[in-house]
Amino acid sequence: MKKTNLVTSLVAASAILFSTFSFAADETQQDANGVILSGHDTVAYFTANKAVKGYAGISTVHDGAIYHFSSEANRDLFKANPSKYAPQYGGFCAYGAAIGAKFPIDPTVFKVVDDKLYVNNSAAVSKIWTAKQSKAIVLADNKWSKIRSTASGDLAPDDDLEDE
Repeated sequence: MKKTNLVTSLVAASAILFSTFSFAADETQQDANGVILSGHDTVAYFTANKAVKGYAGISTVHDGAIYHFSSEANRDLFKANPSKYAPQYGGFCAYGAAIGAKFPIDPTVFKVVDDKLYVNNSAAVSKIWTAKQSKAIVLADNKWSKIRSTASGDLAPDDDLEDE
């Protein structure tokens, strides 16, 4: 594994070890109030191509997580088709899912690929994920069903993404 990848993985792993998500078997990454994406409007990632903070007064619940929206129109779009707008891997870091882990995310670090929303832990992690995006998505899609209901602290990340 490259030194930068190792450092990035260690930083991200440390972040989750000390987060409230470490010992919860949540299937979506939520804050202490049950809000996903740190309150950012999931529809805006698609329509505005940027992270837009939503409002608590314009919200809905999907898969046990509270979603905030910047407008009622965006909330209504989400309610009409939540699977189109919900983030992949329960809103956990896409890179983390690819290596069999659940890392928290920076909601401003995202990419929409083939009409699916992927969020990552940091810009550095996103750079690594983007460089191997196709492989990362396949790995994460395959691993998510296995790690989805497992607490973060019980997961053992691998280096499948580094294997070429």
